[in-house]
Amino acid sequence: MAMHYPRRKSNTKRRRSFGFRARMKTKSGRALLNRRRRIGRKTSTI
Repeated sequence: MAMHYPRRKSNTKRRRSFGFRARMKTKSGRALLNRRRRIGRKTSTI
């Protein structure tokens, strides 16, 4: 029986979907970044 490894997404795909530039593309993404900045998060995105 083969082992199944969950969540093996490549880093490129990860950056494209959750990265800073992906967040900046949408209005809600920019709002999210501003919200995290207001809170004072050390990192805003992945």
